[in-house]
Amino acid sequence: MRFNSALLAAAAAAGTALAQRPTNTSICDYYTMALLKENNATNQYTLLTLLVNTAIIGNYTQPNVGVSVPGILNPNGMYNNTKVNLVPYFDGGLASTNEGGSMGVAKNFLDGGGAAPLMKNMPADDMTSNQYKLLTHLYEFFGSLLGCSEVGMTGFAAYSGDASMYEVHKFMVLDPFQMGYFIEQVALSAASFGVATSDIEAVGQALGSLFNYRCSPKTTVIKAQGPQYQSICTDQSCPLADNAVCDAQPAMDQPLVANATLADGEGRNATGSATMSGGATGTATGTATMSGSASGTTSGKSSATATFNAASHAAPGLTGMFATLVAFLAL
Repeated sequence: MRFNSALLAAAAAAGTALAQRPTNTSICDYYTMALLKENNATNQYTLLTLLVNTAIIGNYTQPNVGVSVPGILNPNGMYNNTKVNLVPYFDGGLASTNEGGSMGVAKNFLDGGGAAPLMKNMPADDMTSNQYKLLTHLYEFFGSLLGCSEVGMTGFAAYSGDASMYEVHKFMVLDPFQMGYFIEQVALSAASFGVATSDIEAVGQALGSLFNYRCSPKTTVIKAQGPQYQSICTDQSCPLADNAVCDAQPAMDQPLVANATLADGEGRNATGSATMSGGATGTATGTATMSGSASGTTSGKSSATATFNAASHAAPGLTGMFATLVAFLAL
C-alpha cells in the first residue's frame, strides 16, 4: 500500500532530516538510538509502546512535530473520503473475535483501563485483562516486523500470540477502507515522532503486502512461527492476491451485532451488506470505549521539560524535538 500524498507530505515535513538511516540498521534499532539515546531491549520496547499507543488513541505526547494522529479508536475516522469506525471491533460491539470455533464471538479489549494507561505509556492497568494481552502482543509483533534486534531479550519479550493474522481477524471481514485507515494511523504515529518518509513508506508497503490482499498464500512474519496465512483484508472488495489460495481461506459471514446498537457502517451491521460505504457518527453503547484522540498532555501529570540531550544523541533535525520525552516515559 502507498499512502496518499497528504500523508507523505506530513511525514516529509516531520522527518526529512532522518532519511539517512544506514541500510544495515533496522528501523527499530535506528530510531531507538536516535530518540532514546541507547539501543537496548528496554528502550526498544519503550519506542514500540509509544508508537503503538499513539496509533491507537492519537497524539498524547509532546512534542509531536505537528503531525496529527486521529487514532485507530477514533469513532469518526476517515479514509479516502469514507467514514471508518473500528471501535466496535475492540469494545465487544461485534461478534468478531476468533475464539468461538466456527463463528465469531464478542470480546471487550478495552477492559484494562481504556485510554488512561496508554497515556501513561502502559498497555493496561490490569495485567490479566484482554487489553493487556492485545497491547503487549502488538508491541511484540511490530517489534519483530520493524527489526528490533533485542526482541526476545530481557525487557522485550518475543511475540507469543497467534501465528496467523488471518485466523485472528477472519471473523472481522475487514475491507480496504478499514485496513487503509488502520495502517495510516500507524504511519502517522511514526511521522509524529520524526520518522523519515522513506522509512514510513517502507513500513506501509510491508503492512500492505502482508495484510491487504485477499487469499494471500502463507508467508513468514515471525521467524520462529514459520509461514502462516497473514491476510487481514478479507471482504470481497479487497484486492485478490497473486497466487490466491481462497479454498484454504473460506469466506466468512460478517460479524453480528453483539453488545451495542450500531449505526450504518459502524464496523459491520447485521444486515450482511457486501460493502461498507459509510461510518457511524456516534460510538457503540454498552461497553467502555477509547473514542477520540488524547489531548496534548497527560491528564494530571506534569509536562515539565526533562533533561534530555537530543542534540548529542538524535539525528539532525531532532534537536530539541524530544526535550520532554523522558518526562512522559517516567509517568
